[in-house]
Amino acid sequence: MKIPKKILSRLKRKRSIRKKIRGTAERPRLCVFRSAKHIYAQIINDEIGHTLAAASTLTPEICSSIKKETGKVSVAKKVGEVLARMAIAKGIKRVVFDRNGFLYHGRVKALAEGAREGGLEF
Repeated sequence: MKIPKKILSRLKRKRSIRKKIRGTAERPRLCVFRSAKHIYAQIINDEIGHTLAAASTLTPEICSSIKKETGKVSVAKKVGEVLARMAIAKGIKRVVFDRNGFLYHGRVKALAEGAREGGLEF
């Protein structure tokens, strides 16, 4: 199966970004993945390889509240706010943002802004 050029370009950007970004115990990595329908975000400590917090549009808390929301950007912002709330409850205030090869625009930007409004620093 041939992988489309658009996906290969994103994976190339992802490798370039991941060479420089590393999540530590003091500043874990906030990793974002977006598909056509959903958006996912995790806070990861790369030193031990553990996911400390995760939220997505499939999380029950978000899924029930987005029934009345219209548009993927507003939903992405809500995911960022919920993730920030989960992280602060676990004592995480500072993170490193990993856009995972996606352009910092639209849903990725909205998630980042939601996380900042929720109290995360990056």
